[in-house]
Amino acid sequence: MEILGISAFYHDSAAALVRDGKIIAAAQEERFTRKKHDSDFPRNAVQFCMDACKKGSPGPDYVVFYEKPFIKFERLLETYFAFAPNGLESFRMAIPLWIREKLFQRSLLNRELTKLRPHTKWDKKILFSEHHLSHAASAFYPSPFGEAAVLTTDGVGEWATTSIAIGNNKNLQIVKELHFPHSLGLLYSAFTYHAGFKVNSGEYKLMGLAPYGEPKYAQRIFDKLLDLKSDGSFRLDVSYFNYCAGLTMTNSKFDELFGCPPRKPSESLTQKHMDIAASIQVVLEEIMLRMTRFASRETGLRNLCLAGGCALNCVANGKVMRDGHFDGIWIQPASGDAGGALGAALAAYHIHFDRDRELSSPEDAMRGSYLGPDHSQIEIEQRLEAAGAVFHVLGDNCLITECVNALESGQALGWFQGRMEFGPRALGGRSILADARSPSMQSVLNLKVKYRESFRPFAPSVLREDVSDWFDLDADSPYMLLVAAVAPSKQTRMTTEDQKRFGIDKLNVPRSAIPAVTHVDYSARIQTVHAETNPRYAQLLKAFKQRTGCPVLVNTSFNVRGEPIVGTPEEAFQCFMGTQIDALAIGNCFLRKGEQRPELANNYASTLEMD
Repeated sequence: MEILGISAFYHDSAAALVRDGKIIAAAQEERFTRKKHDSDFPRNAVQFCMDACKKGSPGPDYVVFYEKPFIKFERLLETYFAFAPNGLESFRMAIPLWIREKLFQRSLLNRELTKLRPHTKWDKKILFSEHHLSHAASAFYPSPFGEAAVLTTDGVGEWATTSIAIGNNKNLQIVKELHFPHSLGLLYSAFTYHAGFKVNSGEYKLMGLAPYGEPKYAQRIFDKLLDLKSDGSFRLDVSYFNYCAGLTMTNSKFDELFGCPPRKPSESLTQKHMDIAASIQVVLEEIMLRMTRFASRETGLRNLCLAGGCALNCVANGKVMRDGHFDGIWIQPASGDAGGALGAALAAYHIHFDRDRELSSPEDAMRGSYLGPDHSQIEIEQRLEAAGAVFHVLGDNCLITECVNALESGQALGWFQGRMEFGPRALGGRSILADARSPSMQSVLNLKVKYRESFRPFAPSVLREDVSDWFDLDADSPYMLLVAAVAPSKQTRMTTEDQKRFGIDKLNVPRSAIPAVTHVDYSARIQTVHAETNPRYAQLLKAFKQRTGCPVLVNTSFNVRGEPIVGTPEEAFQCFMGTQIDALAIGNCFLRKGEQRPELANNYASTLEMD
């Protein structure tokens, strides 16, 4: 049985294919359209998944949408009525769109699928899951656990904003829910908006900004904005927010509470913004800890799965892991709405069709999250030639040697290998790599390669067998979703003068033997690399370790500010030519910047949008 899952029409549209309970393919629409967080029907991602169906197959047996639009529409109507007459402008914008497009989604899905496969009777194949059930399924079923508590925390689905489910083999049931408007995801997004970042996009910036500040406003948040209970449930004082019926996240009462209006994206970040970021991060962590402790007490289970947008807060995830209430923690790498497509397909297979589940222990079933398109060596060469690139085709070992040479000499390396990653993180498939030992690399990559804010940290990739030697972590973290401290033996003591620094002045103080991936609080967002799921990337790290003694590389996504991660060899070459990336490895093709035709250079910096 082949089941296609689809998520769409809010943000991060995606499609996923499951065959007999096994994950075959998954991809976000943005990687094909080049529209970041694309919310349209994911026709390109769907086509990719259909192409992955069995040869001779007319297509998937069933198609499952990740949420129930009628229930979501009910919530919208009830919310507008509850806040009337406020929200009239928002109502006028939203309701016609829902009636015209979103409400009758069975017809919309049928119409879009028919464009791709005209002779298939799609209307008889379409099913609907629930938003939080899709999230929970995306976390539990691919996990290595036979049974687990599942915590889903996000902005809002139909009504639920937080849910706890119990998974046991093929069975998965939600047992507790917190409902809109009381939402941890929307609370965090409100502060994202106030800090001048884009909602549903800039939350990770807020998390990265937090270590530069002090949590001076945390108690104010607890006292004024929410009533938090011991089990992690809470009620928000919605009089401070505008997301229920307005066009912004916060209002003037919120501004008055914190003594400043929302920052405009063009305005500089101040110490106050950093302190507010630190404060909401502390609040989110406390709520997550209370929720996970309650899930442990309530279910009695020793394993935990996490999904929903808040599960991408890897700082909170690290604290949940160190809290010790669970023996095992597994986090869906596509925790946001994109992962809902995968969860919808898995929920249909195991719950709706009552099919048994095969455990993939000790590894999970995500295949390293390398579930997107790939390109043959012949195709890569043809595409690069058509793009005008100058490249050398090397043997496997020679390619690794050239890449290590580039990295050791301080160059930034574009790395385009194998299948594209599913989820927001680059995991060694579509990555920009660099030497983590370089004290200047963090600044160089931010300002001259990524063209983004200087404060943003970079993540380390490290061989799984070496992680505990370099970080305060001895566990798998293949999806870059856990934060831990750099090992004390690798840390560098700050001088008395350096310890007195505040805010952004902390940035350029070397803190460890791997300063390019060490944040200002000595933390790092760690990816453990496993030869079983990405043998070529593991080979590169091993060769770099043999040469330098260091098994750690900087790993950041292969894109520039405001653009999705590159999806094709041509896009990789264009990014290479528009940035100060020095070398590029695509398949077995190796490119040096100095050998390229100057007229092919792109001036990215002058055309980029804010993200």
